[in-house]
Amino acid sequence: MIRFSLIAIGLAMTAPAIAGPLDAFWADLQALCGKAHAGELIAAPEGDDSFSGRTLVMHVRECTPDRIRIPFVVGEDRSRTWVLTRVTVDGEPRLELKHDHRHEDGSDDEITMYGGTTTNLGLATQQVFPADQHTRELIEPAHANVWRIEVLPGERFSYHLQRLGTGRVFRVDFDLAATVEAPAPPWGWEVP
Repeated sequence: MIRFSLIAIGLAMTAPAIAGPLDAFWADLQALCGKAHAGELIAAPEGDDSFSGRTLVMHVRECTPDRIRIPFVVGEDRSRTWVLTRVTVDGEPRLELKHDHRHEDGSDDEITMYGGTTTNLGLATQQVFPADQHTRELIEPAHANVWRIEVLPGERFSYHLQRLGTGRVFRVDFDLAATVEAPAPPWGWEVP
C-alpha cells in the first residue's frame, strides 16, 4: 500500500498542471497572435446595416502575457480594437474586454474604452463580459450589454453582443481555419 501511494505521489508531481478554463481560453487567443482572419456577419440589430456587405477582418495584432489587442477592420474603417486584459478582481483572475475606438487622425472617439469584466472563470471556449459602470456612464442603455467571445481553435472566433431585455443582438464569426493578409494598423497605432 505504501509503495502504491509513493508511486501515485510521484506521478502527481510529474504530471503537468491542468490549466483552468480562463488560462486555456487565454492560451488559445495567444496562439492566434500575428494572424488575421476573415469574418462573416451573423446577426445585426434591426435597421443597422453598417456592417452588411463589407469586408470584415480581425487581426490578433499585439500580444503580451497580460494583454491582447485585436483590431476589427470593417471595410476601410480601422477605428475599432478589442482589448482583452488579464486582471484580478477580489483576488480572483478575470478577463476585461474594452473597445478602443479611434478617429482616422488617431484621436480617441467620444465613445471609447467601454466593455466589461468576466465575473467567473468562464469556459475554456468562451468568456462572458457584462457591461461595467464606465460603459453605463458612456452609453446609458448599454448597461444591459453582455459581450461573449468564443474561440474554437482551428474553427471559429465569435464576437457576440446582446443587450438583455431587448432584441439588440450583434454577432460576427471569423474563420480560424484560414488566414488572410493582415490589414494596415488601426487608426492611432504607429506602424511597427
